Amino acid sequence: MSESANEKHAFQAEVSRLLHMMINSVYSEREIFLRELISNASDACDKLRYLAITDPSLQSGGDSFRIDITLDKQARLITIADNGVGMSHDELIENLGTIAHSGTGKFVDQLTGDASADIDLIGQFGVGFYSAFMVAEHVDVLSRRAGSEEAWAWQSGGTGEFEMSAAQKPAPGTEIRLHIRAGEDEFLDPARLRQVISAYSDHVAHPIYLHIAGEADAESDEKPVNSGSALWTRPKSEITEEQYKEFYHTVGHMFDDPWLTIHYRAEGKIEFTVLLFIPSMPPMDLFDPARQNRLRLYVRRVFITEEAQLLPPWLRFVRGVVDSADMPLNISREMLQNNPMVARIRKALTNRILTELKKKAEKDPEGFTQFWRNFGAVIKEGLYEDA
Repeated sequence: MSESANEKHAFQAEVSRLLHMMINSVYSEREIFLRELISNASDACDKLRYLAITDPSLQSGGDSFRIDITLDKQARLITIADNGVGMSHDELIENLGTIAHSGTGKFVDQLTGDASADIDLIGQFGVGFYSAFMVAEHVDVLSRRAGSEEAWAWQSGGTGEFEMSAAQKPAPGTEIRLHIRAGEDEFLDPARLRQVISAYSDHVAHPIYLHIAGEADAESDEKPVNSGSALWTRPKSEITEEQYKEFYHTVGHMFDDPWLTIHYRAEGKIEFTVLLFIPSMPPMDLFDPARQNRLRLYVRRVFITEEAQLLPPWLRFVRGVVDSADMPLNISREMLQNNPMVARIRKALTNRILTELKKKAEKDPEGFTQFWRNFGAVIKEGLYEDA
């Protein structure tokens, strides 16, 4: 996979502990590794699509973003490849060698060894890549950043270190190869992979293709496994509770179930579609001073940014997406900061969330009491911020 002498790097201590827990995990739903890697691949495609709006040269392959999963049963390999933004040498080290959170110590301190509880913490911390080690004895990553000719290979057996080396890759994007360990043969079954993709990633906007090594069914290879329908654009009557849950898990990088789901379309002077979730558990970084709201802003299903500040800081625990029909596709993050349309959306979202919370308090006082235990201290910040 690489073409030069390896650089050896030590994992951040917290990552080593996390990997040890992953490798020895007895968590029953190990298939979530595929959801996490597909979600990361989709995010990479979204990021490149946004960057290419202002710099079309970054996207040499046109608009055909895709995620390709290849199963080689004989070699015990699963490969997840995307043609998204890719990673540079330093980004590979930062993204795959550290947990970049100021609350990392707190996170690790709360790892208990209880598989189901720890998986919840892992999801809250957005470190889903490491879930690959629940099923893989070794992981190889090959990546080339869009706009660069350099490619880099990253590899690790989940021990205390990883290795990197310069490599060759004909096009930007990232390729992750999982060497499936003994005892995880269920993930070498094509039908099982299709079932996992359908259950967890059907809503992913980019087509997901499944290829089976040694099979030459071209027609099957080029038929996406997922429907690619953006969940928030569908009528509520057509969406099951389970589909809402899985979308929340993906977009929020959370492993609990949502306590409250808010899905509606606003029409009038401005039009936008909203799908929001309030977690049933507080995120680990809830009181991190650097924590900002991470609602995903789309414009006509095209991902723009997570940094539009569509909610006030005291609602930073809310997850979800907002899709505007009126903003220009080429709006920059700088333009968003002073955009009156963003201010109107922010006000409308805040009012709607407070209205829904009031309804919930009336219908489910006991549930609301638990919600207030989880998030009341954060909401009280609004008394000072909005005064």
